[in-house]
Amino acid sequence: MGDERGFRLTDRAPERYERYAAPVMAPFVAALLDAVALAPGQALLDLACGTGFTARTAAGRTAGTGTRIVGVDLVPGMLDTAAARAAAEGVVIEWQEADAVDLPYAGGTFDAVVCQQGLQFFPDPPAAVAEAVRVVRPGGGLIAATVWAPMDRSPFFAAQQRAFEEFGGPGITDWYASAFSGSAAGPTGLLRDAGLTAITAHEVIADVALPPLAAFVPGFLTVTPWGQAFVEARPDNLDRAAARIRELLAPWTTGDGSAQVEFVSYLVTGVRQD
Repeated sequence: MGDERGFRLTDRAPERYERYAAPVMAPFVAALLDAVALAPGQALLDLACGTGFTARTAAGRTAGTGTRIVGVDLVPGMLDTAAARAAAEGVVIEWQEADAVDLPYAGGTFDAVVCQQGLQFFPDPPAAVAEAVRVVRPGGGLIAATVWAPMDRSPFFAAQQRAFEEFGGPGITDWYASAFSGSAAGPTGLLRDAGLTAITAHEVIADVALPPLAAFVPGFLTVTPWGQAFVEARPDNLDRAAARIRELLAPWTTGDGSAQVEFVSYLVTGVRQD
């Protein structure tokens, strides 16, 4: 688990990521926060927060309860987009640029640490989990993370892989596949090795309504680092891949071009007792 290239976007991609990833992320963000179940006055850290899907949802859920929400990411563009969205939504969140293995917080600062689809991209997952354990409070602090299940469980991701295989070559396909290469045993093992207890793992399955694919698919392809590399390698890759993905998703597509597609993620949790 983990890829040294990580998840870094260029140019205005963080703004587009917010737009195109939102429909896919929403049900898994909800499941992640349901697992944490923040109480009034508690503090939550959203690790590798990206454009702030989880932090903003948490802030909306806990508005007026004295809960502290903090989002941390290593990519300034992601944080800029996150802050702008939070301001537009009227939610109060602290944003911090920091590396997951070197967080600028004292031990035991947070009641919970969550990581939505970020763990698989850390260059050193054990070190990142150890740092998350350090900053969560002893005596019941909770760590929760989601990671994608193997891509054959999610037709949309499987269709992208097929397009990358046909048009992108092994460098792109191997990089993309690394995000889906694990099982629930990987993250649960990381939590166990970090000393957490009461570890749980289960699948979260969501039928996601995607907008018309003619615009959505090429947009989504340009908001991931492997998609950006794929398009940069050959400009007409975008049109070729988008057409192939729409073809593969035909069984899930309705008359207006939108689609109802299943996505599957693992949700893992653990508790810091000491």
